[in-house]
Amino acid sequence: MNTSTNSGGQQQTLSIDNTTATTSNSLPLTSDPNDNNNNNNNNNSERLKQQTQRLTHHLNGLTSPSTTTTNTDTSSSNGHEATSSSENNNHIHNRLISSSTQTILTGSSYPSNNGNLIPSIFSNSQKEVLRLIGQHLQSVGLNKTVDILIHESGCVLEHEQASNFRELIMSGKWTEALVALEKLKQYIEEHDGIQQMKYLILEQKYFELIEDNRAMDALQCLRHEIQGLKIRTERTHELTTFLMFNSLKDMYKAANWSGKGFISRQNLMEKLQKYLPPDVMLPPKRLESLLSQAVELQQERCTYHVKPGTLVLDDVSLLKDHACSKQTFPCVTIQTLTEHSDEVWFCKFSPDGTKLATGSKDGYLHIYDVDMETYKMKLRKQFEGHSFGIGCIAWCPFSRYVIVCGTDECNELWIWDVEQEEQRSRMTHTPEDSLTSAAWLPCGQRFVCGGSRGQFYYCDIDGNVIDSWEGVRLQCLHVTNDGVILAADAQKRISSYKFDSLTDQQIIHEDHPIMSFTVSKDGRLALLNIATQGVHLWDLHDKQLVRKYQGVTQGNYVNHATFGGPNEEFIASGSEDSKVYLWHRRQERPIMVFSGHSRTVNCVSWHPTSPLVFASASDDTTVRIWSTPEHHTKIELLSSNESSS
Repeated sequence: MNTSTNSGGQQQTLSIDNTTATTSNSLPLTSDPNDNNNNNNNNNSERLKQQTQRLTHHLNGLTSPSTTTTNTDTSSSNGHEATSSSENNNHIHNRLISSSTQTILTGSSYPSNNGNLIPSIFSNSQKEVLRLIGQHLQSVGLNKTVDILIHESGCVLEHEQASNFRELIMSGKWTEALVALEKLKQYIEEHDGIQQMKYLILEQKYFELIEDNRAMDALQCLRHEIQGLKIRTERTHELTTFLMFNSLKDMYKAANWSGKGFISRQNLMEKLQKYLPPDVMLPPKRLESLLSQAVELQQERCTYHVKPGTLVLDDVSLLKDHACSKQTFPCVTIQTLTEHSDEVWFCKFSPDGTKLATGSKDGYLHIYDVDMETYKMKLRKQFEGHSFGIGCIAWCPFSRYVIVCGTDECNELWIWDVEQEEQRSRMTHTPEDSLTSAAWLPCGQRFVCGGSRGQFYYCDIDGNVIDSWEGVRLQCLHVTNDGVILAADAQKRISSYKFDSLTDQQIIHEDHPIMSFTVSKDGRLALLNIATQGVHLWDLHDKQLVRKYQGVTQGNYVNHATFGGPNEEFIASGSEDSKVYLWHRRQERPIMVFSGHSRTVNCVSWHPTSPLVFASASDDTTVRIWSTPEHHTKIELLSSNESSS
């Protein structure tokens, strides 16, 4: 606390803590207009100026991280406080001045009523934003602008030693850079971080020596410096091969190195920065990284975002939130398939997206070729002989074979070779079987099948039973990408099964019968159609019900829902009210309801590689192909051009 007494006998008190500076009984910012004593006015102004200087120097002394001694406040007989030297002030201007809760940047100030400058106070988050802006400006070459920002804010981008280290790296002074690295050792958290950083520096040195045609020096660097670190042995052995290239161009390509200069050194600097904490040196391209994360989050939360791929910064405007309109969503019918003569119970795109299979009560399996540009379907082959109708279709992982199952009365299944357009095998184990469901293993050479009468078989591609499991009354089957066999049974459960040990584990239990289910590509989520309840989403890992979706009409008939969209963010299901319902995975209420079918919609299949198209199969004997209004217009234009030609 510093005290002084003005000529009027009033005592002034300057109180300073870690983050704020206040004065009690402070002098007025302007002179009293009723005061006729000009000398008093001048004294007041002089004391106000001195008080502001005293406040600034106290703040500098308290908050500077490099201060190790406390300057003694000295008051002369006229109440003037001794100030620190201008050299010290310049030093403080070049350092980041921080406290536990705020950062006071003495380089930035704003005028008071009488024109004197008062230091600006920045919060910690504001300080970090300034550093991020400075780093980005620096990365695009606006170095003068960065200097102005540093001067006005008093905020530096990185630690002084880190800045020196960067300059040495970018100028290719490898020996000095290694010495500077030792001074940063105290900040490196990883136990072998210093060794890894040395390795990266010496690797760059080694490549540049090769480019400079100094093969012997490069060999010395490799043998005595790089090998001396005793890390990354395999990489070190690989480095020896780069000495043997006759062409530098070939060496660049093999080493994935851009050559001596700014780009390769900048890449090196980005690798080195990852070992240093952000308060010493900011991570590379940190502002761009944060903005990319924000764009990715907006894409995930966008209700209608269905375009393939991940958005990047150049795809969006940073001045407004990303939001897609309904017009970008597959919501119009671009084609109606009418080749079936009875109810269509199932439809499924092949894993590679080039084919669509449909199965009907009329006993026919239809295979369509998919035009990947227009999404038009062209009938390729009709397979007949399924006298009980087709209730389930399962494509093998490599899109060549398809298994066809019938209804509860059917005791056989078929495996069709789509490429050869012929039957590969036909399985009938016993007359009492009911084979209504099947699923391929990831190898594409084996599958599991079963039905409601207690049969559960593990078979090869020729239909030979390898193993069996008695007494499991199956409703639906699925095999995950890592080979886990999942089955829904008549006890309203979904369990995992291991045929090698004949053990099972319950994962899900519902209160009503599970009519069908499908699993997300990552094996984490399961989408269930529940009798009289509708569509439920479960987390298979946590074994928890995540969400119940509203709107759909579900009785006791089998209905097949689907995941869809770029990251399977959407869910679609048919309904007994002849509509197709679509939800965003995180929303219980439907975001769109599609009309067009005239009877129950039994199955929906989303295209596996193009999020802009899906198919729906209905009791009205048709299969509808859905896409975006934009794509529909494109197809109509192409059709009109073909007709005119």
